[in-house]
Amino acid sequence: LILLNPDTQSRSLCGLITSCVSCVSSGAAAGPRLNNNQLYKFSYTTEVLLDKPSGSKEGSAGYRISSDVHANLVWRDPGNKDDQLIQLAVSNVRIEPVSDRPEKKNVLHGATTESILGKNNLDALTKPFFLHLKSGKTKAIYSYWAEPATIKNLKRGLASLLQLQLNTGKVIENDVSGRCTVEYKAVKGQVTRTKILETCQTAEPGFTTHSKVLGVSRESSSVTVFTLDDGFIRSAVAEESHSVAVNTRSSTAAKVVSRQTLTLLGKESGPAEAAGKDVSAVVKSIDAKLAAVGIAAEKVKSECKGCPSLFEHWQAEQKQLEPTSLSKATAPRSFLALIQSIRKASKDEILKVLKSASKTSLPQVVDAVTSSQTPASLDAMLQFLNFTDAKGLVLQERFLYACGFASHPSERVLQALLDIYKGKIGSTDIKESVVIIMGALVHKLCLKGECDLPTVVQVKKMILEGPDSTKVESEVQMYLLALKNSLLPEAIPIFTKYAESEVGAYSTIALTALQRYDVGLMTSEVKRTVNRVYHQNLRIYEKNVRAAAADVILSSNPSYMEVKNLLLSIGHLPHEMNKYMLSKIQDIIRFNTPASKVMQQAMKDMISHNYDRFAKVGSSSAFSGFMAQSADMTSTYSLDILYSGSGILRRSNMNIYGASKGSVLHGLQVAIEAQGLESLIAATPDEGEEDLESFAGMSALLFDVQLRPVTFFKGYSDLMSKMFSMTGEPMNVVKGLILLSDHSEVIQLQSGLRASVEFQGGLAIDISGGMEISLWYRESKTSVNNRGALVVSGNVTVDMDFLKAGLEVSFETESSLDFITTVQFSEYPFLVCMQMDKTTFPVSERLTKYESLSSGKSVVSRKGRKFLIPGSEFPLHQENSNMCKRVFDSSW
Repeated sequence: LILLNPDTQSRSLCGLITSCVSCVSSGAAAGPRLNNNQLYKFSYTTEVLLDKPSGSKEGSAGYRISSDVHANLVWRDPGNKDDQLIQLAVSNVRIEPVSDRPEKKNVLHGATTESILGKNNLDALTKPFFLHLKSGKTKAIYSYWAEPATIKNLKRGLASLLQLQLNTGKVIENDVSGRCTVEYKAVKGQVTRTKILETCQTAEPGFTTHSKVLGVSRESSSVTVFTLDDGFIRSAVAEESHSVAVNTRSSTAAKVVSRQTLTLLGKESGPAEAAGKDVSAVVKSIDAKLAAVGIAAEKVKSECKGCPSLFEHWQAEQKQLEPTSLSKATAPRSFLALIQSIRKASKDEILKVLKSASKTSLPQVVDAVTSSQTPASLDAMLQFLNFTDAKGLVLQERFLYACGFASHPSERVLQALLDIYKGKIGSTDIKESVVIIMGALVHKLCLKGECDLPTVVQVKKMILEGPDSTKVESEVQMYLLALKNSLLPEAIPIFTKYAESEVGAYSTIALTALQRYDVGLMTSEVKRTVNRVYHQNLRIYEKNVRAAAADVILSSNPSYMEVKNLLLSIGHLPHEMNKYMLSKIQDIIRFNTPASKVMQQAMKDMISHNYDRFAKVGSSSAFSGFMAQSADMTSTYSLDILYSGSGILRRSNMNIYGASKGSVLHGLQVAIEAQGLESLIAATPDEGEEDLESFAGMSALLFDVQLRPVTFFKGYSDLMSKMFSMTGEPMNVVKGLILLSDHSEVIQLQSGLRASVEFQGGLAIDISGGMEISLWYRESKTSVNNRGALVVSGNVTVDMDFLKAGLEVSFETESSLDFITTVQFSEYPFLVCMQMDKTTFPVSERLTKYESLSSGKSVVSRKGRKFLIPGSEFPLHQENSNMCKRVFDSSW
């Protein structure tokens, strides 16, 4: 630089200074400057619109506030022309709807500004306030603390619009909506300010569901265009929009748009500058009551006038939460509404509802109270439930499951379960559920980045050390299931060890747990262990254990040799397992899974792939298919059935997955296992299963949470008593109301208004399963029945106390899915018919817009549509269709 001439040197030094600050030597303004003795007259409007993202014919809900704004310079730092104190005065305030509408649908018709705002609010809004602007950035806003928070926020919104940088660059700014990164682009006579909203730090972060599949997505933008005249603002037009949509159904969405327009109307002579050495001294000389009220928006507590108490709300919703209504959409709708009331209630109010509920509705109330996830609701549940009483099993388990399904659990919930576990528990089943659910909570807290919280660390240590700390089989299974829920990477060596256990139940849990981990965590040691289990290198294993090992191998990016060895094993397996593995391989190739490519390469080898190997007979099968496909979500199902050589079910496994936004959710798994039943029909058990105790049970995994398994019978004497008392009625596995999705946030708009966003999804579910065996007809039947009703509701509200506008979108459906397997084992190969039926189900969508005044006057518009989705029988392989014809022909 020393070698350059003076002019070039000056320009080069200026270029080294950051884009946020003008070169001092040039004397250019960093932001807008007001002249002394001048009054600047502006027109100002701010409006908010609520609608669906695509818009609607009847127009948006919302309102527009228009006014005149006068601005004048009060003080300027003699040493810095960009350090200014500006007075802003709002006058001639008008409030009107954002879109034209008839009188009957205009909540503001006949109302004056004063009647809407109230005299105190109007006086506060029109009282002048002061903006300290330095280099175009807001340093402070001076107003009166006694003013209502809503009014101060509107003033902050106006002040934020005057924040301006005259040159291109990216900076961090503070304004009414928080601390945000802002990008400026300056072109001749125009500056565009783009706020990068995802960087904004606000005081109210809200919460959302941990699963992307069950969650919502938000798209936001904020752009302000300034038109300049000789470096001063001639106009400023800002538009900010936020669209919130349910990930699995993007049509269930809402959009809020905020606009601000400031236009210079003219100038005239105004007051002179005040004398003073600094801003605070000048402000104090104007009015000692003026105070720096902060730039960021204040929280506004909206009071619901005339709203029912929690108990009154409960009385109105009680009938909808009786067990007979659980298959209808009214149940989850009432469930979601009740949760909103509970979240505003005290512990005593909640206890009053719990104590007054009928015996039949109480389990559903427990679901709602626990799902509310507030400190008061947790305290109420802990006081209400008595875990030392074994008779309270149903309510205790409903509480635990609701904790497991929690959308945003806290450390305090985990601590509460840990305290319950350390205390006296009357039921062994409840003790198991407590530990299993603690594993699920550990997983969710770790997903939130809270893995190092003291209680999480304590529970992690307990469940990681648990399997080796006891010899009691049920307790080992309990800890393994808790670890399966936790998905802790530290648990992989434990699962690897127990995969080779001599106890089949341990091996099955360990292997199914390994299948849930990310493929990247499947080390060579894990893969070697799982391959040893499948190929029985060290000991003989039960068929269902080997089948589970095969599932892990095939879902963990198998190598060419791993696949080839699997293919070579076919023909050397028990009859039904031969058929199962063949069906599994054919399903992988047909369904185009990640293992398909290497499978096809291995099958080019004629030793691995030949007629002798691929012509094995049997009734076991594996099949995958699509349940639903849309632009938003893909839902798939898989059905795996493994039989013993005698024709009795060994394992039935039904899975449903949902994929959306690059994430996968294991929505449902229902596994039925049976063993040691060959003595019933005088058949010979398969290799490795000669000494198994008679047993049948069901295990369910729901929305990525493993639940406590249910036993149908255990032991020969229990089996025989159940055989003679079987009614054919299925046994309940899961029944209740689940808060599937839960999203809550406050969007602070640049205008000073606040949009409250609430999206919830509620599911009423009833999953049951059963197993019947008829020795007379030599027939067995297993069934898994799923009944459900789903409601997803989104609500966006802009509430100013004196004026409120809102939009509600909702989606509802009721459905049932039945999976029935009928086996006739009077001959071999025995006849097997699998049926997976979905009934015709209704779907309804609603759109509600509302506007109301503090006087109680309101306008509501509703729009909706209903349609039916026809039922169907999900396709399985052709072989199953042929078998079903034979089964039902013979039955007839």
